[in-house]
Parts: sequence; C-alpha cells; structure tokens
Amino acid sequence: MSHKALTPLSFLRRSAEVWSSKIAVIDGDRRWTYAKFGSEVQRVARALRASGVKPGDRVATLMPNVAEMLVAHFAVPLAGAVLVPVNTRLSSSEVNYILGHSGAKVLLADTRLSDLADRSVEGLDGIECVHVGSEPDERGAWAAFLDRAAGETKDLPWTVADEESPIAINYTSGTTGRPKGVVYTHRGAYLNSLGELIHSQHSPASVYLWTLPMFHCNGWCTTWAVTGIGGTHVCLPEVRGEAVWNAIDTYGVTHLNAAPTVVTTILNAAEATSLKTPVRVTTAGAPPSPTMIGHLDRMGFSLVHVYGLTETYGPYAVCEVQPEWEVLAPGERSRLLSRQGVGMIQADELRVVDETMHDVPNDGATVGEIVMRGNNVMAEYYLDPEGTREAFRGGWFHSGDLGVRHPDGYVQLRDRAKDIVISGGENISTIEVEQALVSHPAVMEAAVIGVPDEKWGERPRGYVLLKSDHTVTGPELVAHVQQQIARYKAPREVMVVKALPKTSTGKIQKFVLREEAWAGRGERIQG
Repeated sequence: MSHKALTPLSFLRRSAEVWSSKIAVIDGDRRWTYAKFGSEVQRVARALRASGVKPGDRVATLMPNVAEMLVAHFAVPLAGAVLVPVNTRLSSSEVNYILGHSGAKVLLADTRLSDLADRSVEGLDGIECVHVGSEPDERGAWAAFLDRAAGETKDLPWTVADEESPIAINYTSGTTGRPKGVVYTHRGAYLNSLGELIHSQHSPASVYLWTLPMFHCNGWCTTWAVTGIGGTHVCLPEVRGEAVWNAIDTYGVTHLNAAPTVVTTILNAAEATSLKTPVRVTTAGAPPSPTMIGHLDRMGFSLVHVYGLTETYGPYAVCEVQPEWEVLAPGERSRLLSRQGVGMIQADELRVVDETMHDVPNDGATVGEIVMRGNNVMAEYYLDPEGTREAFRGGWFHSGDLGVRHPDGYVQLRDRAKDIVISGGENISTIEVEQALVSHPAVMEAAVIGVPDEKWGERPRGYVLLKSDHTVTGPELVAHVQQQIARYKAPREVMVVKALPKTSTGKIQKFVLREEAWAGRGERIQG
C-alpha cells in the first residue's frame, strides 16, 4: 500500500535500528543507547498492558525531565493508550481535577513527587498510582510494576491503526480557572515533530538539553522529534543556571528550548561565558527582548523565535530570518526578530482577522485576532464539545490573541483578548486568582492584572475591596491564595483599595489598573 498511518512511534523504531549503539539518553550517571531506549519503551508498554491498560485508556505522568518521562512518551501510545502529562508545579487539587477529568487509569509518578501524587489520587476510583524511581533504593515499586510483564517478550508493533486517534491530552493552564484537555493526534504530533527538526535545524549530531518541561505540550513535540533524528537527549530535572552551563560544557550541547525567562537565567548565571561552539536556542512564551537577543548573539547563541499555544502542539509560527536582516543595525534586527512571524513549514498560514473573519490590512497597525488551522491544531477539547465549537467558529481556531500583520506578512502580537497573565511562559488565569482572593472572608471584590516583572516578564497583582468592618493585610491575602492554588500563580502583592474602577453597569475596568501599572514601560506585548 502507498499509505501508512503517521505516528511518532515510527521515529523510535527507526532510530533503534539505525542508531542502535548511539547514545540516545543521558540522565545523570545513566547512558542509554537507542537500542536500550527502544527496549525500555517496549518493557514499559508491556507492563501497562499487563496492568489492564487497554487501547484508548488514559495514562497520566507526574514527572520532571527524566529518562522515564521520555520513555512514557513512546510507551504509553505503544500500549495503545493516550498520554496525559501533568504539570508538576500544580497543587494536589489541580492534579486531582486533571486525573478525574481525563479518566486516567494509571498515574506514573516520579518518587520525588510521591507525596503530591498520593494526595492527588485521593477520592478517585479506578486509578493506580505507580511510583517511578531510577535509584536502586527507589526502584522497588517500579521494578515490581515492570515485572508484571516479565513473561512476555514479544515486541509490540510500532504502528497505529488510525493516525487521527489521540496520542496525548495536554491540559491548558485554564482561562476560566478550569484547565481544558487539548487532544493531540498521532498525525499532528508526527508533523509537528518534523517542523521542529527543520526550523530548529536539528541533525543526528544534535545534543538537546531539556530545559523545557516535557509535560508542556510534550516538550513542544521535541520528545519525539529529537528521537526521530537520532539526536541525544540530555535530561535536566531542575533548571538552574549552573546546571545548564555544566551540561553545555560537559556534553557539548547544541540545542535547547526555553521561555525567555529561562534564557535570562542562563545568560545571567555566574557560570555564563562565551561559547566555544554555537548553541541554538528556540524560544517562545513571550517575545525575546532586543537586549536579550543582543546578549545571546554576543555569547555565541543563535536564536529561533517561535509562537504557538497548547492548542497548536506548541510552536505553530516562526520568525523566519531574512538574509537582508543580517546587515541591519542590532536594534532594528532585534525588533524584527521579536515578531511572531509566519506559519511553520508543517502548519497552515497565520491569519489576523476582524470580527467578520476577514483579514486585516497588512499595515502593522490594524489589530485583529490571530486564527489558525491545519494538522498542527488540536483535534478538540476533551469532553467539551461546546468549547470546541466555540474555539473553531468560522472554521479556524481562535487563539484569543490580538495582533497585527506587517507589510512583509509577518504577524506580531499586541495583547491578549482575555486577561491571561503569562509569567515565565506559564499561563495564569486572573479569574482563578480572583476566585481565590474572594474566598477570603474579608474580601468583597477582587481584580487581578499582569504587571511588569524584570525576571518573569510579568506577574499577577491583586487589587481587593474589603467588606465593611473587615481588615486584612496584603501579605495575609498572598498567603491565603498560596493555600488555594499553585504558588507560582499567586500574586506577589495584593493592594487593598477603597474603590475599584467600574463601568456604569458595575463591571471592573481592568484596563484602567493595567494602564497605571504599565505606565512608562511601553506597550504590553506578549508572545
């Protein structure tokens, strides 16, 4: 037949044969060849099958960037199941919601997160929590799990019957407080992986450092992509400046992906030095500043600026560098590089439309909503047909991002249509934070906006109006919110005010608060 279903599983099948003796994974003292990587995936897939996991079942993971998390990206779909990678920074109640909503049958949790995992499965029926440990004294439960399929040695096929079937469900940070399950297909993941390889210029010589969480959009599909090209994965459970530079020096890192805040951490680490060989940095989450771009260039890094959402498998657009930009003054070149750009090679075009779905003029000034479609847009929101219909109204996925299109066709973001705060590449729902604030007995009303932050780009700030005869301090409210939701979502400061700006109908005017907070800081541009 001339047709065969596309799936990232075929990447590891090929690499395990073509690059069998090549180092595929470096994780601390462990070194896995591609042959070993492939055998570990088969072993875990068989154990999942032996544990009662059936085709279509969901298997969740709660792990940092370790070898076992890479294995899960292949083993879960190899077993016919759907991967649900969970953000390790969430609270137990948030993880519990995701596990319950996805109907996960198994949770594979790193031993470093055992307490969080155990709390997260409380009250859920039909889910097994398996603790995954790589150290000899931690391997008891994990070894016992793997032994469930000890009598079965036949390899499972690296194929899938339907390329449009789900390979993963990635949960958003939630625009209204409740995260949505974004369904990725085998076909979409396969094609996005190829796009990542092309635009980040990977090759079999790639040594990829895992500074981007694998749980975030499946590491922008790089879990599968680097495997497909036969590169080497360097696992990094905790992203610290000294650890990144040690890995660069020790392993000869050639590529990494990271939000601009992580890039800033790398550039400003005490160990930072000019590179002997170039390292390609692919970044998204916020536009890299001209200062950062210049700093990267001076130190020997090369930049790839991409743009996308969880709903688009991570990167969908790229700021393609034009040859004539090379002779421009650094400031002008950096300004052009900070734009979100054009659709990637595997994606459809990037449109900016008005309310009638007509394209706005290419004048760099007329604002519209950015919409997308094609193979690298999600199949649906899991168990949310109404949300899916709304997101795809007019036949295109509505990003909720507002932008402009320049005369050269490149798109640039201007603002968020919704009030999401993007802090260090993480989406924070202002509504969720407001609800946490209002849950305090002294608070009558609350408003949350994003304010400037030198390290994170922006962070949430709360404004509250107290009930009559009630008193509470800002620090007390911060502590209260930290008990309600993940700490990284909590505002660093809460301002107790006598009044909140409102419309005649009583709606809080957040733009008034935002304009005051951003006064003198230029445009509030997010990516």
